Amino acid sequence: MEAKSIATSLCGDRVLIFPSSARSSFVSTSRLSRLPLKRASIGGAASCSGVNGLTRWNSIVPTRRLVPVRAIDSESDSDFPHENQQGNPGLGKFREYQEWDSWTAKFSGGANIPFLMLQLPQIILNSQNLLAGNNTALSAVPWLGMLTGLLGNLSLLSYFAKKREKEAAVVQTLGVVSTHIVLSQLTMAEAMPMQYFVATSAVVTIGLILNCLYYFGKLSKTVWQLWEDFITIGGLSVLPQIMWSTFVPLVPNSILPGTTAFGIAVAAIIMARTGKLSEKGVRFVGSLSGWTATLMFMWMPVSQMWTNFLNPDNIKGLSSITMLLSMMGNGLMIPRALFIRDLMWLTGSLWATLFYGYGNILCLYLVNCTSQSFFVAATIGLISWIGLALWRDAVAYGHNSPFRSLKELVFGP
Repeated sequence: MEAKSIATSLCGDRVLIFPSSARSSFVSTSRLSRLPLKRASIGGAASCSGVNGLTRWNSIVPTRRLVPVRAIDSESDSDFPHENQQGNPGLGKFREYQEWDSWTAKFSGGANIPFLMLQLPQIILNSQNLLAGNNTALSAVPWLGMLTGLLGNLSLLSYFAKKREKEAAVVQTLGVVSTHIVLSQLTMAEAMPMQYFVATSAVVTIGLILNCLYYFGKLSKTVWQLWEDFITIGGLSVLPQIMWSTFVPLVPNSILPGTTAFGIAVAAIIMARTGKLSEKGVRFVGSLSGWTATLMFMWMPVSQMWTNFLNPDNIKGLSSITMLLSMMGNGLMIPRALFIRDLMWLTGSLWATLFYGYGNILCLYLVNCTSQSFFVAATIGLISWIGLALWRDAVAYGHNSPFRSLKELVFGP
């Protein structure tokens, strides 16, 4: 199918394209001359004298491109960050670009399956113990760790809702709901204090409603900004406390890291909202909620490996299937994060894939808790998947080297 557009010449090196669809943009004639396209002009050639021509373009003409998202810019002021990131895909064929765009979104949504399989066995086991009256068994589940994970999911849900990444937002929503179910079971078994559960339930309910309203454009910017400030303060307060608690009893048990971070977070929010920070500083504060949530999940493998180091026998209690599901769930989101040039998302997904999922599989193999064939299959699968993601991304963008995608991700186009 061909799309009709009217090309109006501008003096210089630009042509204004008015396509029949809503996607219009300025396209450089110097770039158009390098695209592998054929153009048939009807009427006359456009010139600086004001002569207009009717131009027909075939369906692979790209009009939008994803712009790399740097760490400082991962939370922009735009209500539609993902839309603003798209544009001309350079020399890549638009058909391949669209196909890989669609596939990466499907991969991201497919991460729901392994993540659900991770939580579902725990929910079923807790239900069986509750029905049998074995409430003591639920005390083995650390409710504080579950609560931290829930806060991370809720923060990332807001991040992806703002970027209009539907599939990734659904993954985080599933994480919030499934974790809340586990916490409710722990509360019924009196393994979690009721007052904490009530407060958590209120935050979860409000958070899900606000994210849903914002995603569909039914929420004011003022209310959304207040919610972002709340999760920023919460994330910055919890993260240092988790990192400190990991090394107890080597370090004294103290709440000083959390309270100090809380004071700094509140001060940063007040300065940002009262105009005491530069524009770059305001953007940095806006990106903190997403980064702190990512760092929470990135700290999980560090904590697990530290536990393995202190108590090597504990690693035998890990399930290789569970670690494989974790590796798969995070790995499925790598292509999408790379495709939309989201440095924060890619950092978190790649870290969890390599160090939490695959890292624990490696530890299990080294202590002879899993077979060599399982370890080799996981290794080959992981390397092949990351290689495929880099190669297909390069093809979609028309790059000669897959490493150029990584360069654009970090340093920009």
